[in-house]
This record gives sequence, structure tokens and C-alpha cells, in this order.
Amino acid sequence: MTTPVSVTAALAALLLAACSVAPVYQKPAASTPSEFKETIPASEAGTWKTAEPSDALARGQWWSIFNEARLTELVSQAAQANQSLKAGLARLAQARAIARVNEADRWPQVDVGAGPSRSRPSPASLGLPANADTSAQTLWRAQAVASYEVDLFGRVANAVSAARADAEQSERLYRSLLLAIQADVAQHYFAIRAFDTEIAVLDETVKLREQALNLVDRRFRAGETSELDVARARTELSVTRAEAIALTRRRSELEHALAVLVGKAPAELSMERAPLAFEPISIPAGLPSALLERRPDIAAAERAMAAANARIGVARSAFFPRLTLTGAAGFESADIDDLFRWSSRTWLLGPLIGTVLSLPLIDGGRNKALAAAATAQYDEAVADYRQSVLVAFREVEDNLAGLRILSEQAREQALSIDSAKRAAQLSNTRYRNGYVNYLEVIDAERSVLGTQRAATQIGRERALATVGLIRALGGGWDQR
Repeated sequence: MTTPVSVTAALAALLLAACSVAPVYQKPAASTPSEFKETIPASEAGTWKTAEPSDALARGQWWSIFNEARLTELVSQAAQANQSLKAGLARLAQARAIARVNEADRWPQVDVGAGPSRSRPSPASLGLPANADTSAQTLWRAQAVASYEVDLFGRVANAVSAARADAEQSERLYRSLLLAIQADVAQHYFAIRAFDTEIAVLDETVKLREQALNLVDRRFRAGETSELDVARARTELSVTRAEAIALTRRRSELEHALAVLVGKAPAELSMERAPLAFEPISIPAGLPSALLERRPDIAAAERAMAAANARIGVARSAFFPRLTLTGAAGFESADIDDLFRWSSRTWLLGPLIGTVLSLPLIDGGRNKALAAAATAQYDEAVADYRQSVLVAFREVEDNLAGLRILSEQAREQALSIDSAKRAAQLSNTRYRNGYVNYLEVIDAERSVLGTQRAATQIGRERALATVGLIRALGGGWDQR
């Protein structure tokens, strides 16, 4: 009997299944500075603690630090209705399903079926002379067929590991997409509020220009000035109105873009006018090493490396024998009426076609090329991971530098507004007293408008840089 031999071979094969030809995976080292170039002021050190230890931790509603109820509402709508997020969830579901498909290869595959087959056996197979006449016969079968690949060199295990890493990468890419959309909503929101503030400044300037035009016109009618001053005043009024209209157009475009982010048609979202009420927020950057744990895009790049490493094992296993155990059991009869009689039972061990153990000998270099491709893909994933780390540090440094420089710029801009307003007051007084022409007044008022608009734009840039820094750090943080 061959059963003991078969059992022994199966046990030996199972022992070999622990072997794997994949390289031992170790996360490659990436360039990590000991501290950020743009350091945190000593007065703020120790106030906040960077969230640890993993990108999988919930970040919380980081946008709530801005105390903007409308912003919170918009971010919530985006999380529920943004179509890019829904596509990301679908990609994640696909990756998880593919991982389950690969998991299924760990288990025996069993199929059942029934049906006839018609064949004509050769005389030799029946022990008859070569010239003997054999007739065709029909056999009815109802049987279950089982097959199982013994994972001798880790082909199945490495394929499962790669699929799992792919699913984990998809999850982290979804988290990265979610963070990006939340940040985009916040940045669009603050940009719209900045336009509201700037438009309000222009509207107020239009009122002042109208008053100035009335004053100049009265003086002209009284013979105290020339018609040239009237023309200049009217020009300034029209120019200011045109600038306000241009800003309104740009605000509309931003509002439409925000509507798409929250999953709505532009006609379904209307943002009420409100000034930018952004207060600077101190956000420490934490230790550079923590950035590698927090950023979902970096975690996704690391999972891509793990998947590529496992696929090297899949490619290398093609050089080694592959063992597949098959068997069938059921009923077989030449007469369908006798098919399910106990005497019609039958069984088979071994493949119906082919061999149990297969080993590639000549493949034209195909397996070698596949192994080389898998290794190159891993090298690519390593480079992508290290590039992601460098980009992450650059983004943090950019936003830290931006916040520091914008803070200094805002202080100087506040001083320039006060000076410009004082100069405008003096110019108007001198004009009314007849010491200067209206051109000096226009120049002074232009300076006031310019400094006010610049201050609003700086406020917008500070808000955008704050959101950008939160995004660059991978999301919110925990208070100590």
C-alpha cells in the first residue's frame, strides 16, 4: 500500500513549508535630523506633546482649535460626501478583498461536481491484443475534488504577506487622503474669509472715495480747485470699485472649489460674508523622529517596501520545487441508475493531469528576470520611502519658517498701517488748507489701502501656513 509513504511525504513537506526564500525585512534607515532647523521658542517648549506612537492613532478634530463652527461643519460634510474619499474607501476595500483572496490559498480547495464522460480505452490498457476491438463507453461521475499546495519555500506565505502589506498601504493612503482633504477644506475656508476681509476693506475705501469725490466736487464748484482734482478723485473711486469686483470673482471661484470638496455642486453651497478672525496658534513641531510615526504617507511608503520585499520571496520560490496534493472521492458508474450505489464509490490520490511535484528546468530566463524585477521594485520602494521622509521634513521646515517670518512681517505691517493712516490724515488736512494738490492725498490714501490689504493677505498666509504645518505633522496633537 502507498498510504504510509504518502503520509510520510506529506509530513516532510509540511516541515519544509516553514522555509522561506524571501529576504528578512528590515526597514531601511532614512535621514533623520536631530532637530528641526526652525526651532520652537523656549517659552513654548514643553507646552505640547506630539501624538505617539503610530499613524493609526486617531488625530481628533484638529480643526476645532480655530474655534470656527462653520469650518467644523464643512469638514464634517467633506468626510461624509467627498467623492475622492469615497473612491479611496473603495480602493481600500479592494485591497482588503485581494488580501483575503491570497489568504484563501493557505487552505485546501474543494470542488464538487457531477456529469458524464465518454471515452474509448486502448486495448493495451485492458490487457487485450493490439488488434482487439474496444467500444466507447460512458461513465457517470459525482465526486468531490480537493487540492492543496504545500508551501515548501514560502510562495503562498510571501504572497499573503505582500497582499496584507498592500492592504495596510491602502489604509494609510486613505488616511493621508483624508488629512489632505480636511486641510484643503480649512485652507479654502480661511482663504474665503481673507477675501471677505479684503473686500470689506475695499468697500469701506469706496465709501471714503465717494466722500472725497463729493468734497472735491464742492471745492471745484466753489472755485477752490481745478477740474483735474475732480477727475482724479473719480478715477480713484472707479479703480477701487473695480478691484472689489475682481476680488468678488476670485472669492466665487474659491467658494465653488470648496463646494466640490464637501461633495456638493457649486449651486448648493453659499458662504455668508464674514471677516477673517484668525488668531495665531503656537504649534510645536515635536521631535523629528516622531514625524516618521505620524505621517500616513510615510507609513504607506514603508508598507509598500514591505510588500515589495515579500514579492522578492514569491519570485525566488519559482526556482524551487512546487508540491500540490490532490485527491478525489465520489461515485462512478456506467449506468446513471447505479451511480449512487455503495458499490459505485471511487477515490483517487494524485493529480488527474500532470505531476504532484514540479520543478522548473528550462524557462528561457523567465524566473530569473522576474526575480530581478522584484528586487528592482523593492529598490524603487526604498527610494520612494526615503524621498517621502525628505519631503515631509521639508514641508515641516517650510511651514515653520513661514509662520516665524509671517509673524515678524505682521508686526511690521501693523506699524505701517498706523503710519499710513497718520500720513493720510495730514495730507487731507493740508489739502483742505490749500497747501498741496489732490495728488498727494491720493497717494497717501493709496498707501493706507495697500497696507490694509497687505495685512489681510499676511493674515491669510498665516492661517494657511498653520493648517499646512498641521498637515505636515500628520494631524493634531495631544496636550500634555
